[in-house]
Amino acid sequence: MNSWKPDWPGFVYVTCQVGAEGALVEEVARCCAGWKPAFRRPGFVTFKAPPDWRPEPGQMWDFTPVFGLASGLSYGGLQGKSPEEVAQKWWALAGGLPFHRVHVWQRETEHRDARPDDAPLPTQTPLAQQARQALQQACPRLPPSGLAAFDPTEPAAFGDLVLDCIVIEEDQWYLGYHRVRGSASRYPGGIFPLQLPEHAVSRAWLKMEEAIRWSSLPIPPGARCAELGSAPGGSSQALLDRGMYVLGIDPAEMHPAVLSHPQFTHLRRRSTQTPRRAFRKVRWLFSDMNVAPNYTLTAVENIVTHPEVNIRGMILTLKLTRWELAERIPQWLRRIRSWGYNEIQARQLYYHRQEIAVAALQRPFRRKPPR
Repeated sequence: MNSWKPDWPGFVYVTCQVGAEGALVEEVARCCAGWKPAFRRPGFVTFKAPPDWRPEPGQMWDFTPVFGLASGLSYGGLQGKSPEEVAQKWWALAGGLPFHRVHVWQRETEHRDARPDDAPLPTQTPLAQQARQALQQACPRLPPSGLAAFDPTEPAAFGDLVLDCIVIEEDQWYLGYHRVRGSASRYPGGIFPLQLPEHAVSRAWLKMEEAIRWSSLPIPPGARCAELGSAPGGSSQALLDRGMYVLGIDPAEMHPAVLSHPQFTHLRRRSTQTPRRAFRKVRWLFSDMNVAPNYTLTAVENIVTHPEVNIRGMILTLKLTRWELAERIPQWLRRIRSWGYNEIQARQLYYHRQEIAVAALQRPFRRKPPR
């Protein structure tokens, strides 16, 4: 399992939301000198590596793009008249690549605004299921985990090598390859297999749950947290379901099911009107306000930099009212770092629309001296 096939053709792949391809290409151009976009379809882009760049054995592309749901080395596309034919070609191309698991999913084909709320995840589309079955039946050799290596609901282990099959069209698949380094990369397409619970009052439950899993912030059960822009309460429910005490701050009404929860408190006012003493016992801050990014950042800065407030970590949703705002992301991250947070990551999550999540953590946690 430690052998390495050297004839990598010099490309990496990135999957993303439909509509985010331009922001992704500009991000790679800004952050990775010499990388050029190559093959491109809605929700899928490959990039040509600089001539002098090659991955070391067992290593991958070190860059994690904000607008990438999944990424890895690309070994090219294959076409055929049937799934069985493409599967045979796919395994012939995979050759001697070592692997622990096989991830199969379909690229996104529709813009988020055009997708119904109950649309299935890309990993569960009929084309992806058909491809998974064909690859499983044609597999020439199985890893120690056997057929379980194809199960899309079973997460890969950190450090695992994963073969990726991205279904571009019904008769066109791509072969990719990645090593599991982050929590999202443990699942096909970087998408957590979440289901909206029946008690959830809105789909914001999915956004919050995905953000917590992706960020891996060390938030313990019983932690005290605050959410800016909490109405109607879907995100707060995700926090409450994890056993947290939630202070919801929003001038709008909360859903009665959230208000009745014994660990929820509602302050019906704007964040800028909330007295700082309300945050004295809060250690984790969440924000999903439908305002411009600078407004969110200013509101959060006024809270976390107050001498009587000690926020250990936070997850902020920043709305990209225009795609051109994506170029300001490095500036926003530097601003957050200036508040004393030394571990920062950003990502456009699967359940997002035109927005990104920023997770920030202070490690080690340094409380401010009492006044």
